[in-house]
This record gives sequence, C-alpha cells and structure tokens, in this order.
Amino acid sequence: MTPLKPYLIRSIYEWIIDNNMTPHLLVDAENPKAILPVDFIEDGKIVLNIRPEAIQGLNLGNESIEFNARFSGKPMHILTPISTVLAIYAKENGKGMIFDPEDSDEDEPPPPIKKSASKPTLRIVK
Repeated sequence: MTPLKPYLIRSIYEWIIDNNMTPHLLVDAENPKAILPVDFIEDGKIVLNIRPEAIQGLNLGNESIEFNARFSGKPMHILTPISTVLAIYAKENGKGMIFDPEDSDEDEPPPPIKKSASKPTLRIVK
C-alpha cells in the first residue's frame, strides 16, 4: 500500500483552507534532501506558511512537497520530502495533525504482527 501520510497532509491542508485559515508546515530541516531557507531554521526545524496567497506552484505530492516562495524578498524554490513533515496545522488555532518523527522513514516496512496466545486486555491511559 502507498503511505498514508501524504494523503493526510493533503486533506488537512484542504480542511484548513476551507475554513479560511492559514496552513503551516513544521518541517525537520536537517534532512539533506530538503531545500529550505537556512536563515529561517531554528533548532533544526522550520515553519513554512503554505497559504495559497503566500506561495506559488504548490505540489503536495506523495514523495515530497514543493512550492515557490519569497523569503526576505528573495524568491526560492522549496522542496521537502514527506518524511520530514512533522506537523500540519492552522496558524490561527493550532488545529491539525502532528506526525510521529519515528514513523517518518516510510521506506521501512512495518514490523510483522505477532499473534499472542493470551486474550487481549484493556487498560486506562491517562
């Protein structure tokens, strides 16, 4: 099956836009495949405003996210692999989705499911 993450990013992006809010991406900027404005990276991460009025040529693909934007007045082509996206959220209220950084390596197959001989149990998580 194809990875779920790019589909979630696209759907949450549309939901944020449909609600007249500003979609932001939180990206792990330490990936060597990412093309990002280094002057705006803080603690190895960068927040990117992907509102249609702020960017051009947005492509929310299955492998990467690409668009053109201006940073301090200078045009730049941004490219970031889907695996580097840590969150997508609305700037105005913070609603969106945070992705587990440990699940970012989508090339790895999921661990095999082990069948247990014992019965399943429920527990309360606080």
